[in-house]
Amino acid sequence: MNDHLSTARPYALGLFRIVTGLLFACHGAASLFGVLGGAHGGGTVPVGTWPGWYAAVIQLVAGTLVLFGVGTRSAAFIASGSMAYAYFTSHQPNALWPIQNNGESSAMFCWAFLLLVFTGPGALAVDRLLPSRATAGAPPAPDTTGGEDRHASPATA
Repeated sequence: MNDHLSTARPYALGLFRIVTGLLFACHGAASLFGVLGGAHGGGTVPVGTWPGWYAAVIQLVAGTLVLFGVGTRSAAFIASGSMAYAYFTSHQPNALWPIQNNGESSAMFCWAFLLLVFTGPGALAVDRLLPSRATAGAPPAPDTTGGEDRHASPATA
């Protein structure tokens, strides 16, 4: 059973990334364009207002990048930080617990994106299709030249 679950791990992580990125991008689109119910029950966030408009741009751009698996770790790091900022400046001053201060979504997005920073995009990511990025996280190839192991101590080399 564990072997089957381990085999599916990259795909489960990829689906987690896709859903999280989609939901985050929807928040940004709602705030910027008034779609999906708009910002705060209708309308859009005025252009250039701090921090709402900038947060919406981060949500739309980072969410889209995470959704497609392009620069996932970097985009997730920025998204996680933006949600930590949102939680501690907008929600936490109102009450200690997220359930009391309506900060559940900020807290969950923050931790979900932080997880993606450490795990990477999983399967089904565009980065996996690009040759320069496909090998970026791969371990170094073994030395097949017969050369000396540079990491071995002089006594064992």
